[in-house]
Amino acid sequence: MRFVVKLGGAGLEDPKLLHACGKAIAEMVADGNQVAVVHGGGVQLTRTLAQLGKKSEFISGLRVTDAETRDAALMVLAGRVNKSLVASLASHGQSAVGLSGGDGHVFRARKKKTTPDLGFVGEIASADSRWLEAIWAMGAVPVISSIALGFDGEYYNINADEMAAACAISTKADALVFLTDVPGVKGADGSVLRWLTLGEIPALEKQQIIFGGMLPKLNACRQALLNGVKRVRILPAESAVHLPDLCSTRVNDGTEVMVA
Repeated sequence: MRFVVKLGGAGLEDPKLLHACGKAIAEMVADGNQVAVVHGGGVQLTRTLAQLGKKSEFISGLRVTDAETRDAALMVLAGRVNKSLVASLASHGQSAVGLSGGDGHVFRARKKKTTPDLGFVGEIASADSRWLEAIWAMGAVPVISSIALGFDGEYYNINADEMAAACAISTKADALVFLTDVPGVKGADGSVLRWLTLGEIPALEKQQIIFGGMLPKLNACRQALLNGVKRVRILPAESAVHLPDLCSTRVNDGTEVMVA
């Protein structure tokens, strides 16, 4: 089977969690699956920007990105964070190739039109999975940072959830899994919803039960499901050990997002 795993937050920050995620992904490949990893790195980027004396600002879960912030994102996401993931997979005997969305024109971006303007924040305009297919053919794991090249020659910061959905759609993945800092999508009573349909999301958003960074994540889930991805699951990074079991056994952690 073909999986896209989106990794962010503590899964990138905590060495033990990163080790566990790398181990689980390596096991998935050993079981005969093809896996692509898409990652963010917002915590690391925010910390680096603070060290540079820049304050981070977010609107509806998206980072306001001026040219200096964009350049820092290139350095942090396509650099240190990406290579730490490649190293984690290598420590489990799994070869990996780190790249950004701009490499090989795997993902092309256009500026996201928003009010207010978010700067160098983009959205996916097109995808070409041939490089990912080539990496899979070599038995390796593509590790993709959430940066893409625009048709104007500028690099754009892409929401990693959106990038993961675009990756799953373009590669015709069987499943898309978001490894997150939260146990799943929570309902009005604060408990984790084991199943969530696309039709239920607007009411939860209107009641502000779903807000912040969960909004772009669920929009990414919607895009993936409506464009051919069969399964989408939001799973806490602590449960990465269950990744190899997603298709063979019942996994109770996290939230399964479904069309209906």
